[in-house]
Amino acid sequence: MDRKIKKKVWTAKRIFTILGITGVVALIAYVFFFADKSSKLNVELDKINVASVTEGAFEEYIPVEGTVNPKTTIYLDAIVGGNVAEKFLDGGVEVEKGDTILKLENDNLEMNYIREQTQANLLRNDIENTNLSLRQRLFQSKSAIINLDFDIDEARDAYQRNQQLWADKVISEQEYLNSKRRYDRLVARRVNEIESARFDSLNAVSSTKQNEERLESTKESLEIVKGNLSNLWVTARISGLLSTVNFEVGQNVSPGVTIAQIDDLDGFKIVARVDQHYLDRVYMGLKGNFDFAGSNYGLVIRKIFPEINSGQFIVEMMFEGEAPENIRRGQTVPIKLQLSEERQAVMIPRGAFFQTTGGNWIFVVDASGDFAEKRKISIGNQNTRQYEVLEGLKPGEQVITSSYDGYEDKDKLVIKK
Repeated sequence: MDRKIKKKVWTAKRIFTILGITGVVALIAYVFFFADKSSKLNVELDKINVASVTEGAFEEYIPVEGTVNPKTTIYLDAIVGGNVAEKFLDGGVEVEKGDTILKLENDNLEMNYIREQTQANLLRNDIENTNLSLRQRLFQSKSAIINLDFDIDEARDAYQRNQQLWADKVISEQEYLNSKRRYDRLVARRVNEIESARFDSLNAVSSTKQNEERLESTKESLEIVKGNLSNLWVTARISGLLSTVNFEVGQNVSPGVTIAQIDDLDGFKIVARVDQHYLDRVYMGLKGNFDFAGSNYGLVIRKIFPEINSGQFIVEMMFEGEAPENIRRGQTVPIKLQLSEERQAVMIPRGAFFQTTGGNWIFVVDASGDFAEKRKISIGNQNTRQYEVLEGLKPGEQVITSSYDGYEDKDKLVIKK
């Protein structure tokens, strides 16, 4: 008798099918709900730079190149022109104040001096002659007045006698009137002689005063010409190093042209060019420093020239202490110009990542060291070695600081060791 065979419900095929479908559904669910959907890129460890986030003293500074200059430089300009007659010293030697460097010659100046001297002598002679003439006229006037006084006395006596005799009818009226006229004429001559002497005196005084004023003016002109003649001798105004002499014997020197330059050896200053971007942050008293011969030397800004030339402006810095012994004029030194005082801050080393991120994000390495994830950060000030981190990182964390070319759209970097 045939027996009905029951089919098995859970066959191996069905079980495997259900398990397969369940696995696919689970995988799909994991991909949609649990899987890491971030954009990844594999990177080799030896092709990236990893640096630590640190905390410590941070100072903002900019590197500038300074040139050593003498603290004081004297330029010897030609006050008067002329030809170089003699050259006593060349550049590169030390001089003492008053040493003669060049002698110029100028024929026109010498002729002017002779003319002014001759004019002064003539005026002196005029004054002496005027004074002598005045004294002679005064003597003559006094002598004439003395004689007139004698004649007047004599005429007065005759007039008074004739007046009485005419009254007594002894002499004629004509004789009386003649004696009176003679007396009156002599009195009038005396008055005129006194007025003439007074006029001559005033005229002589005025003439003498004018000549004396002209003489003073001539003396002043003579002193100027004499001073110009002395300016033909070019001498050192200070003691120091004669660094340049720009002319040779026979050359013509125009007024105002720089003939020589003397550097004061008592001290040095540093002249540096700073980018115009920092103009509003550089001020008098701002400090800097540089290393020289194994020691560090402090500087302070004492003068700022705000004129912009080729995108830069110039500052003069003085040494806070003694200058290095072996430093020389014209040497260049790398200076750290401090824009802020030291302060505690979280820092990361400078790196090429900044060109891509602008300091807005960075890849932070996981504690396992197997991958790095993108994280937003905020960068503050910077110097030549470090960036100041305002937020987003903690001391001790590791970050990738090398170039991010090709990483811009990635969220995670898988580090292959």
